[in-house]
Amino acid sequence: MIPFNRQNLFGEELEYIRDAFSSGKVSGDGKYTRLCSAFMEKRFGVPKVLLTTSGSHALELAALLLDLHPGDEVIMPSFTFVSTANAVVLRGAKPVFCDIRGEDLNMDVSLLEGLLTPRTRALFPVHYAGVACDMEGIMEVAAKKKLFVVEDAAQGLDASYKGRPLGTIGHLGCFSFHETKNVSMGEGGALLVNDPSIVERAEIIREKGTNRAKFFRGEVDKYTWVEVGSSFLPSEINAAVLWCQMEHLEEIQERRMAIFEAYSVGLEPLEKKGFLRLPAFPEYAGHNAHMFYVLLPSERERDGLMDFLKAHGVLAVFHYVPLHQSPFFRKGFGEVRLPETEQLSGRLLRLPLFFSLSDQEVQEVIGWVKRFFTDR
Repeated sequence: MIPFNRQNLFGEELEYIRDAFSSGKVSGDGKYTRLCSAFMEKRFGVPKVLLTTSGSHALELAALLLDLHPGDEVIMPSFTFVSTANAVVLRGAKPVFCDIRGEDLNMDVSLLEGLLTPRTRALFPVHYAGVACDMEGIMEVAAKKKLFVVEDAAQGLDASYKGRPLGTIGHLGCFSFHETKNVSMGEGGALLVNDPSIVERAEIIREKGTNRAKFFRGEVDKYTWVEVGSSFLPSEINAAVLWCQMEHLEEIQERRMAIFEAYSVGLEPLEKKGFLRLPAFPEYAGHNAHMFYVLLPSERERDGLMDFLKAHGVLAVFHYVPLHQSPFFRKGFGEVRLPETEQLSGRLLRLPLFFSLSDQEVQEVIGWVKRFFTDR
């Protein structure tokens, strides 16, 4: 069986975990948390990076920072993981779903103005598959209407928009380090605070609503409860694993790009014959080989290929069920029609892509995809 994903370890992880234990501090914000945060701050040019226990918690921390309240509205795509919407709903606000573009499966910026109301507080663009949204268009709308922008860059580590790292363009950015991401700590995430004026408040909310971070820096003689917050800090055990991954980031990205290119070359003849469509990229997007998907002509053909691959030992999977079609959204917010989201989501199939996927395995996947269409 070729799995959809396989967690990769480089060898130094256990050494770093032992080091964290020997330091006497395995709770958050120790040596390895600081190493990871400093690495991302330097690499991406961000004023502050705060590690979190998940990408979901990074989004929830962002929603707290925006002071979202019941009655507020936040525009986002429906074709995203539930965490994007949960962060808003947990504050009592309403997710307003925008349809996506066929070109890159990202939010269609041309539709944004028609979704704005006096209750709109923020835009949550999602960089699907590590491919940049039209951030200039999004930031223009946000500036005109004085809206916050939170980039859901869960899949976007080391990808870019016109040379700028994803997650660094909006007011806040969110990464995920889940085991399926390019770089992983098992479960984890990060909040990128791009506005220096809210760094201190972000630290407070992340530290259970206390000014504990200032206390540890020696800026106050004791810490206390300052405002509402929660515990968003990952343990040093997780951070130690992440640090090892960060040290190998160039190696990881090089290998993933090679796999992506092999899929592209191997499956291009099928695209030319009209059997499927390969990923497409706007000129402004520098992708990170997070995902390789194919779009089939119909949901029936997508399911047929998925079943065929599974029968031959290859686990390929579909992606999100659009959130506007979920029982929870329909019950709480009613019916919405998003034609592009509905038809594209039913045709998409993701192929295995992970660091240790061998060249032989890649060619095996390509061979079985070709065989599916040859047999038909």
